[in-house]
Amino acid sequence: MSNFKRYLVTAALPYANGPVHIGHLAGCYLPADIYVRYQRAQKRDIKFIGGSDEHGVPITIRAMKEGVSPQQIVDKYHALIKESFEQMGISFDIYSRTSNQVHHETAAAFFKKLYDDGLFEEKETEQFYDEKTNTFLADRYITGTCPICANPNAYGDQCERCGSSLSPEQLIHPRSTLSDAVPVKRKTKHWYFPLQNYEEWLKGWILEGHTEWKNNVYGQCKSWLDSGLQSRAMTRDSSWGVKVPLPDAEGKVLYVWFDAPIGYISATKELTETWADYWCKEDTKLVHFIGKDNIVFHCIIFPAMLQAHGGFVLPENVPANEFLNIEGDKVSTSRNWAVWVHEYIKDFPGCEDVLRYVLCSNAPETKDNDFTWKDFQDRNNSELVSIFGNFVNRAFVLMHKLCGGKVPPLHADVMDDTDKNMLAEFEAAKNRVEESIENFKFRDALFEVIDLARKGNKYMQEKEPWIVAKRLEADPAVQKLIDNCLHICLQLTANLAIMINPFLPATAKKMLHLMKVVEKMLDWENAGKTKLLSVGYSLRAPELLFRKIEDAEIEAQVTKLKAGLVKPAQPADTKTEAAKAADAQPDALKEQIVYDDFAKLDLRVGTIVAAEKVPKADKLLKLQVDLGFETRTIVSGIAEHFQPENITGKQVVVVANLAPRKMRGIESNGMILMAEDKAGKLHFVNPIDAIDNGSSVS
Repeated sequence: MSNFKRYLVTAALPYANGPVHIGHLAGCYLPADIYVRYQRAQKRDIKFIGGSDEHGVPITIRAMKEGVSPQQIVDKYHALIKESFEQMGISFDIYSRTSNQVHHETAAAFFKKLYDDGLFEEKETEQFYDEKTNTFLADRYITGTCPICANPNAYGDQCERCGSSLSPEQLIHPRSTLSDAVPVKRKTKHWYFPLQNYEEWLKGWILEGHTEWKNNVYGQCKSWLDSGLQSRAMTRDSSWGVKVPLPDAEGKVLYVWFDAPIGYISATKELTETWADYWCKEDTKLVHFIGKDNIVFHCIIFPAMLQAHGGFVLPENVPANEFLNIEGDKVSTSRNWAVWVHEYIKDFPGCEDVLRYVLCSNAPETKDNDFTWKDFQDRNNSELVSIFGNFVNRAFVLMHKLCGGKVPPLHADVMDDTDKNMLAEFEAAKNRVEESIENFKFRDALFEVIDLARKGNKYMQEKEPWIVAKRLEADPAVQKLIDNCLHICLQLTANLAIMINPFLPATAKKMLHLMKVVEKMLDWENAGKTKLLSVGYSLRAPELLFRKIEDAEIEAQVTKLKAGLVKPAQPADTKTEAAKAADAQPDALKEQIVYDDFAKLDLRVGTIVAAEKVPKADKLLKLQVDLGFETRTIVSGIAEHFQPENITGKQVVVVANLAPRKMRGIESNGMILMAEDKAGKLHFVNPIDAIDNGSSVS
């Protein structure tokens, strides 16, 4: 597959200033774990590195709010985060922390090397200062009134109500969060890393050398590089963090985004004496799993630091995911709008794999996605219980009832094409899963595993061994037909255990227990094989792999989420609804593109010739759209806005060259263009006058 001798996988270091929520899991930790478990099953040399990021302003702000020391904060949340990851089966080889001595030494030495090589720029600038506490203030230590939405508690870098990026200078009536004093400007000295000196190298390395990176990653990197890079301060005025290792740097620490990624290196040092093999040898494949908000740090700043230092490998890939929203609203820890992992584990004991399944099958791999408790219930009940679990349970029940609880033989003389096709599907499915995982398409890979179980159910239903068994008394020869069906179903069960293991490891272990086989069977080399369980081998009695989740449980979670929401302070608002609508701000423009980006879109006019609701999906409609040259199936999330019978015959504009995507088992081949008004209602973007289907839009 590749020339790499070893793999080094990192997952972004979470801030130890609070628990982890499911958005964190979906963003990088679950995809990383799936990839690592798969590579381990391939028997590859791989290390999975994680840890808590324990420096920076969020830590000190949390400590201030709770009236304790920063060390007490990081001790508390490091333990909670580590336990949450362990309970969710995130299988780090080491989960370290940046407050460890080895990290302080490693980060300081890295800085000193760059300093000694003359690579930093020393600058004196004016920064905000709290005269009451004698402290230079980071942006998050300054609050004031947002100039955009009048939120009285906006931060110096962002307003959490309206989402606007800010600077302290823009705030109205700024004040220090430490003392409520009005901040003043004071001169201070810092060391800057001249990113612009690495701009041309970064363009060659990323824009020419890594065109295979995900579009969101490549596009964001290109935008940064096209805009031009600037020097960036790599030190801060603070008493909490890695001290700057220079004699004239009293009261200064390393910038958290200089210090944090070096945590991957220091954690590897803690893990193994051969750490340099993983960080310094060219035959290592380094992969960073992150969320989209960390792209610039992992793709531009950290690689430039590594290149400047010399002697380190660079990331081969940085598969960043987008964000996961909750019940239609973006996650906000300050508003407590989140599903916390440690609370989920308490509320749904033994259902860790269910959450892994839902977060992977709904992963925000290419765009922001939405987690809803109803979808969580539907995916568990209609996919895990009714498809995967149902197939395994039926195979075991019928094996005990019709084959004496043992793996029956396979009789070649009565095999038909249905049997042969089912056996052939083992290898085909394995290849599809493998290709998807290697290309970081974990959602597609998981779909293939569930689809294999779905095909197993279909095969069993076609063979109907329980019906055939009624003919046994009159014709004992039909036992061969029963044997063949259940032999194939049990071999399929073994394959399902192997293929589901990277995604649902606890489920795979349950299946091994039922089959009375050792964990070695989960080695990937066994996937696709048709003779994994020996004929005549006794298997255990069936046990349900998953339980049904009831409506009352879901209602309780929705109620809990809404009840816990912390509403931000609202200023008095005397405007009429009409005035508010008139003042409503349009959505901010997305990143600027060039004509060549737009020219890649193939927009065509089409007519909806049929529409129907997708079963058990509140938001989805399955559309048949006539594009003139062909009729496409398109799945669109517009069911809450339109009834199927009201849109048949309507002309629409379709993105016709969008890559196909499976949604609820249906392959969608395109996207309908829609507009959203101020009230959140969707409207079709369509020609005023009727036009031939297939006409181009430009």
